[in-house]
Formats: sequence, structure tokens, C-alpha cells
Amino acid sequence: MARQPRRPAGTEPADHAPEEGPAGRPGRLLRLGAPAVAATALTATVALYTALVAFGNITDFGTNQQFVRHVLSMDTTFKDPDLMWRAIESPALQNAAYVAVIVWEAAAALVLLAATWLWIGALRGGASHRARAASTVGLVMVLLLFGMGFLAIGGEWFAMWQSSDWNGLDAAARNVALAGFALLVVHLPAEPSGQVRHRRPR
Repeated sequence: MARQPRRPAGTEPADHAPEEGPAGRPGRLLRLGAPAVAATALTATVALYTALVAFGNITDFGTNQQFVRHVLSMDTTFKDPDLMWRAIESPALQNAAYVAVIVWEAAAALVLLAATWLWIGALRGGASHRARAASTVGLVMVLLLFGMGFLAIGGEWFAMWQSSDWNGLDAAARNVALAGFALLVVHLPAEPSGQVRHRRPR
């Protein structure tokens, strides 16, 4: 079989032309769907949410302070004698636990805000490994707070699931789901920058 002569560069048929690159409109739209863009958006979302939660707890200290006190004292549970020995009734320890939660929230928010800034730099052509590492630290902090702190310790150890008035399990589960999903997206493999795909000849 005779070989087909090669075409000079730039004379490919229309149906074999490469997709338009970053300078063209289709290329720009495709770049918006890149994993790094999704990671930036989700990291920024969790960062903003966590920052607002911390800000609300600082400026409206008393509201969630009562929540923590009731959960730790277990005064709205079934008051099973086999469980009530776990209750913490000391106001000083209750307040210390609440302050620790606020400090953890604020620290996680700062880490995630820094990660968002690093992701924005990565979208402009910088390396993404630092943004991915910072996002991982911040998101794991959120998972530990709402997963270990609220679901496991608050929900099971202090039997928060038994309370109809002071039950934060649903909100904690939403936060765990959001942070977990964001963590998965942050670790999606990214395509090499500048890669241009060509259609295969028929």
C-alpha cells in the first residue's frame, strides 16, 4: 500500500483541525471546567462558610454557648443512668470546650482562605501542589471538627442524638459531606497545562 503524502503544516482538513486553544472562546470555556477551577470554587466556599461560622460564634457568643452547655451536661437526653456519668457539668470546662471549638473554626477558616489564594495563583499559571496541600489541611480540620467532634463525640459519647432541642447532627453531617466532597475534588488529577488535543483522523 502506497503511503499517503504528508500535508504541509497548517493545511489540515477542517474536520481534522485541532481544538481552539486558550486564546479562543471554546478553549476558555473548557478551561472553566478544569479540576483546578472546581477545587478553587469549593475551597473558597468552605472557607467562607467556616469563617462566617467562626465570626457568628464570636459576635454572638451566647447562642451556641448554650448549645455546648446542654450537649455536654446531657440535660435534655433520656438521662440513662448508664450514660449520665459522661456528662460534664462544670461551666468552666464547658466554656473552655466552646472556646476551643471557636479557635479551631477560625484556624481552619484562615488555612482555607490561604488555600483559596494559592489556588487563584495556580489558575494564573503557578504550581498547584501548595494550594492542594493547604486545602487538604483546612478541609481535614473541618472534617475533624464536625465529624469527630460533633458526630462522634457530641452525637455518641454525649448522646446528642437523644435530644430533640439541642441536636446538631444534621448540620454536622452537611458540613462533613461538603468538606469531604471538596477534598475529593481537590485531589482530582489535573491535565497538564498547555495540552492541546487533536482529533484522530477517520
